[in-house]
Amino acid sequence: MNIPAISVFGVRIEGEFFKGDNVADRILAACADVGVDLRDDDVVVVTHKIVSKAEGRLAEMPEGDWEVRDAVITREGATFLRRNGPIAITRTRHGFVCASAGIDASNVEPGKVTLLPLDPDRSARSIRSRLKRVTEADVAVIICDTFGRAWRNGQTNVAIGVAGMLPTINYRDRTDSFGTLLKVTNIAIADELAGTAEMVMGKALGVPVAVIRGAPITRGRGTAKELVRPAHEDLFL
Repeated sequence: MNIPAISVFGVRIEGEFFKGDNVADRILAACADVGVDLRDDDVVVVTHKIVSKAEGRLAEMPEGDWEVRDAVITREGATFLRRNGPIAITRTRHGFVCASAGIDASNVEPGKVTLLPLDPDRSARSIRSRLKRVTEADVAVIICDTFGRAWRNGQTNVAIGVAGMLPTINYRDRTDSFGTLLKVTNIAIADELAGTAEMVMGKALGVPVAVIRGAPITRGRGTAKELVRPAHEDLFL
């Protein structure tokens, strides 16, 4: 049996992103600069930050102004779930449970924050379509963001937009090495790949894109929405 092996290439993109920029074309130019040629079944992981900037998803927010932050969260259509001082856990319009509706002040000019894309799955499909049209490579695209996790310290990248692949690998009804039937195992491969990409992207490296090669993905019309647990199934919120 062949054991999968993957490669991860960080793609640095010089210069800021502004509203109206073509994210896919900037990715292609940067890939050419670093000698990464896109191939069939590659997974292109893109930080939401550059997508949000290109889509004009920015808001004014003075540092430490929690009232303004709460107003932006409300305007974004998010629901407050828990509060602890300035910390607000919310459910976004997309269904994501995260801090402050995904509002982020990192890697953006002071006094402004980035907001999540309105429809990250649609954004991923658009980037994938352009990449495929130009290179003829049938790639998958993941748009990622950094989330905290229930019951765990630290943060990790997760998929908030997916195109060209199924977001999970379902092992249910398969057997393990002892012949035991698996009943519930459904691996969130899109989240795992988003986390893998973070190893070369970092937060301050100027590397907003990673290309992952050799990942055991399943092609299909998947979406990140499939990773969101329905509210009625949540035992803790």
